[in-house]
Amino acid sequence: MEVILLKELRGRGGEGDIINVARGFANNYLLRQGYAVRATPGNLKQLEQKRKNIEKREEVRISDANALVEKLQDATVKITAQVGDEGQLFGSVTAPMIADAIAEQFGLEVDRRRVELGKPIKAVGEYEVPVGFYRDIKANVKVSVAGDAAEDAEVAAEAAEEAAVEAVAEAETEAVAEVEAVEDAEVTE
Repeated sequence: MEVILLKELRGRGGEGDIINVARGFANNYLLRQGYAVRATPGNLKQLEQKRKNIEKREEVRISDANALVEKLQDATVKITAQVGDEGQLFGSVTAPMIADAIAEQFGLEVDRRRVELGKPIKAVGEYEVPVGFYRDIKANVKVSVAGDAAEDAEVAAEAAEEAAVEAVAEAETEAVAEVEAVEDAEVTE
């Protein structure tokens, strides 16, 4: 059955494309979800009239996707996870976690389904993960998975630094109190 796509359908085509699909897929999914309309003579005429607008939107989508690729190409996304012995993670790093990390670190919203991870990451290290933006436009993002032991060391170092600052402040307070006591003793004599 021939249908006209109203939205991008990953792996099949984009807005305005005429594709041939199984009747059940068209009736049960594409038509009901608003992804497509039947390729009737009337709909084909409307498509020809809308072709210029569709091409303009397509150009904008492609330029936006290329801009995102430039921002993220070879970028490093840092993810911290709990680590057991020998660098094995408790759990794993998944595509939604990578999408959330990209949003947090770069301010770019990425659909988690576009993160092409394959298998979840289960060990500490650096991985290259392709992220799709539109049709075949992809960026290779480096994902650096670090254990929380490094984070614990940073927290411990900050706590030690704060304790040292507090100790210096207490010592200064005690020194000022001793000087005042000595001055008070000299005044009373």
